[in-house]
Amino acid sequence: MPAPRSGPPAVASSPVPVSASPAAASAPTSNAASAPTSGAAAAPTSDGPVAPAGPSFGPASPSFDADEHVSRETPSQDEDDPPLAMEALRAVQILNPSGEITMPRPDHPRVLCVANQKGGVGKTTTTVNLAVALALHGNRVLVVDLDPQGNASTGLNVPHHAGVPDVYDCLIDNVPLSEVAQPVEGIPNLFCVPATIDLAGAEIELVSVVARESRLARAIAAHPEKFDYVFIDCPPSLGLLTVNALCAAQEVLIPIQCEYYALEGLNQLINNINLVRQHLNPTLDVSTILLTMYDRRTRLADAVEQDVRNHFGSKVLNAVIPRNVRVSEAPSYGQSVMTYDPGSRGATSYFEAALEIAMRGVNTGGTA
Repeated sequence: MPAPRSGPPAVASSPVPVSASPAAASAPTSNAASAPTSGAAAAPTSDGPVAPAGPSFGPASPSFDADEHVSRETPSQDEDDPPLAMEALRAVQILNPSGEITMPRPDHPRVLCVANQKGGVGKTTTTVNLAVALALHGNRVLVVDLDPQGNASTGLNVPHHAGVPDVYDCLIDNVPLSEVAQPVEGIPNLFCVPATIDLAGAEIELVSVVARESRLARAIAAHPEKFDYVFIDCPPSLGLLTVNALCAAQEVLIPIQCEYYALEGLNQLINNINLVRQHLNPTLDVSTILLTMYDRRTRLADAVEQDVRNHFGSKVLNAVIPRNVRVSEAPSYGQSVMTYDPGSRGATSYFEAALEIAMRGVNTGGTA
């Protein structure tokens, strides 16, 4: 047995190989005792290739390829590029201060209803960040906050206190949408129709209104300016407000949290969308599924992802939104994560999702 070292350990010129099996690691060899300590690298032995560091499962460890088994939350980068440089590069690409980077614009306006009757799956976060990403890259975008909580208005830093003209006035009093929409500060080509607490009573008031399901559709169609994208942020319910959004949209974007409860009520949502398609809006289509709050550390997230992709196929975006604290922090500063921390993984993931949505719109010719 080699004598124990005294004092601080010497820095070896080559790393000590870690055996693939615990038994081999515990058995000392004569080669280890006579390992060179000079500046020259140790000559390869005849024992075969060195196994990768870490535990091994099974009789043999497979060779590790740098491009395989990499988490979807880990950005691909060259080994020579430091992480800070990559983060700065992503930030410049997302903020696009020069305006040189543009996302393709659809041939026709696309009206997307962001809906899921389960709360806390990322509807508002998805609406805000996709809208900002598209607006920062050359698209004209309108966000309609149809949730009485007004969280989308908060995330875009648009005033929505009592007394502010909001979407309630459009639905109940037929106020033109152009008189209610407000430009979003700091984001060119982005406008928001806010929601105040008054919207909470719209569900009851709409019951006796003629053509109650199509009030929002008529308001959007009457807007004098044409937008490339209209995102409608729905409340976490399947009431008249959500029905109005489904009647006004041609596409449905469903954010799905990578947990079991998010899947449990998905069938009910799809059934309601089918009912609206059959009786009120024949052009409605579930065009986009976005997986949110993905936690690569859990097998449940992978299982939910596989179930969703097997069921919906190509409608599921390749981009997946990970759990990221920056995404949760941004609304407290009245910002989206795209402007709050553009180099974060949350901002990068939403940027990729927005780009994928834009590319799909061009490939399908937009939505009439």
